[in-house]
Amino acid sequence: MMGNDGSTRGNLPAYAAPLLVLAGVAAMTIAAAFTAPLGARPMLIAAELALAAPALVALALPRWRPALALRPVRPSVIALALASGAALWVASLGLMELQYTVWTPPPGYLQEFQRLHDVLRPRGALDAVLSVIAIAVAPGICEELLFRGLVLDALSSRLRTAAAVLLSAVLFGVIHLDPSSSGATLYRVPFAIAVGVGFALLRLRSGSLFPAMLAHALVNATTFAAALQEPVTATLPAPRPWLGLGLLVGGAAAFAWLLSRLRSTPALPSRAAFDSL
Repeated sequence: MMGNDGSTRGNLPAYAAPLLVLAGVAAMTIAAAFTAPLGARPMLIAAELALAAPALVALALPRWRPALALRPVRPSVIALALASGAALWVASLGLMELQYTVWTPPPGYLQEFQRLHDVLRPRGALDAVLSVIAIAVAPGICEELLFRGLVLDALSSRLRTAAAVLLSAVLFGVIHLDPSSSGATLYRVPFAIAVGVGFALLRLRSGSLFPAMLAHALVNATTFAAALQEPVTATLPAPRPWLGLGLLVGGAAAFAWLLSRLRSTPALPSRAAFDSL
């Protein structure tokens, strides 16, 4: 619902947001450690399910359940969500290209990223299904339940909508810290914050979490498919700033246009929440 200051009033207290993230990350770390011997795909799926554990608990609690915004949407909204995911992927690719121009990744970082995707490279039909679940479906569902479900709702109880969107995206970015030879690196964090803002806008504009889930899964699946086409090499490619700028501007413009086409169902108040931005 809306507060007098124009902010969205959530169902959870604001202080719950960082606690939910800490609980999810702790559960994710433990699950990954226990399931690592089973292989990359089971480990990634188990880790994502553990990350979403606070949201899964919320499903069983009537007081918390509305925070997840699991409302059905029309087929036209599904189509717009998928198109928005494609636009976000293009924009995020441009952002990464521009970032690469001014910020070289740590030694071996890109190679490790490529090797992870190579481990997930399908060798058969079952491999393909499990890889898509591990890299796209599980993150799309589980991360959205936590960050654009519970966390965004909790932050909205105290903050104006724009601030809640940004802070939820920053918390989402934090879980994208990656290990490197020199320690944890922030290299993927700007990308995660940018797409996190986009997913939050989809959730608010539609009044449902499902469009954000679809867009998130599409971004991850497209990234995975693109990474499989890149050979593992120790040589860093040359920067392409103009290509990056074009992709960023074009993808962002397409996303903004698609967002303007999105409409909430009459029973949902989230359109007003979005308009307060």
